[in-house]
Amino acid sequence: MAAKIVDVPTNVMTTLKDFYAAEAAYLADGSGFENMARYLAPNVVMYQASSLPYGGEWRGHNGFRGFIAAMGESWDGLWFDEQQFLTEGDRVVVYSRGRLRARRTGRVLETSLLQWISFQDGLITEFRPYYHDTSAVLEALHESR
Repeated sequence: MAAKIVDVPTNVMTTLKDFYAAEAAYLADGSGFENMARYLAPNVVMYQASSLPYGGEWRGHNGFRGFIAAMGESWDGLWFDEQQFLTEGDRVVVYSRGRLRARRTGRVLETSLLQWISFQDGLITEFRPYYHDTSAVLEALHESR
């Protein structure tokens, strides 16, 4: 059976946009974790590709705090140039095209990714990002040899 694609509910869009703004602000100045946490369920799980410096499974608010701190050690800027949203029930697929600036190298990575995001009771319960090119992410983060 094919998935039915419908409009993203207003409360989900508000949650996502506000979460993404809080995430970008956190990466820019390292403060305001609580601004992100208000959009996360207590049992939230972030799955990241194991090859990344912030890879693995990050569970609950404390786990997510650890993830965002590790990500903040890698990146000091995040800008979304384009986002598209598709939804099915309590799940949203987000296509994002944007830029990240590596904290250590200063390199700006232009990339895209898909995120599978699940919601329950208006809060985010799960993130599953799929990167276009994890090797490009790693290259931007590491100094040239």
